[in-house]
Amino acid sequence: MLRRYPGDPAALPRLAFVLLAVALLWPGIRLAELDLGVLLRPDSAQSMGSFLKDFWPPAHNEDFLCLLLDATLQTLAIATAGMALALLLAVPASLLASRALSLSAASRGGQPSALGRWLRWPVRGLLIVLRSVPEIVWALLFVRAVGLGPTAGVLAIAITYAGMLGKVYAEIFESVDQRPVHALLQSGSGRLAAFAYGVLPAAAAELTSYTVYRWECAVRASVVMGFVGAGGLGQQIDLSMRMFAGAEVASMLLTFLVLVLLADQLSRLLRARFT
Repeated sequence: MLRRYPGDPAALPRLAFVLLAVALLWPGIRLAELDLGVLLRPDSAQSMGSFLKDFWPPAHNEDFLCLLLDATLQTLAIATAGMALALLLAVPASLLASRALSLSAASRGGQPSALGRWLRWPVRGLLIVLRSVPEIVWALLFVRAVGLGPTAGVLAIAITYAGMLGKVYAEIFESVDQRPVHALLQSGSGRLAAFAYGVLPAAAAELTSYTVYRWECAVRASVVMGFVGAGGLGQQIDLSMRMFAGAEVASMLLTFLVLVLLADQLSRLLRARFT
């Protein structure tokens, strides 16, 4: 004898959520003027096909490989130098913006005083300002200020990523168990010592993972900023695309793919070491 099972009680809320999502996304799609049909037009398909067929085989002559090596090393240098400068700003800013080292929170059961909250707001506001402007905009400004070249890319990454790293670092410091650091602060330990022994061991794996991820993002950002004259692979890709040299573009895209894969493996190794 067949049993009759009641319907899914969550079916109606799910349907309402889907309809609400469609109702909210449709105006956005209209405002974005999204038209996927343009990809199916004969002239568009012909232009894309004629450009993509030049991608194979990728360029591999000796002169181009030397140029590709220089551009790749410059891209890595831009990303690494930008991240180093960002860390110099982000680490102290995150310590000032975080409640993890608050003496009032340690003595009041985790609740910081009103004065402490007000003193942290300017630092958090600065981090918001730094990360609110995309790095490509900073790169455009610095290209005007210091001229074409990798310096503009380094400064753009340093400013934007300082805001991103500072915000996330502060949240990571607050997300770990606060009892060890509070115990150290209540016993008279200095704040830096309490941070080194009470917060850092628990947050090291997450900090390392996020830092390597942001370095990978910095590599991608340095490529994008090359299109506005900030050097690296992006600038070479822009030049090759202007000359319709699809084989050179293919080689540079493959190189960029290898860089991302290496960054991912580095993140795995470092996470395994700290866990």
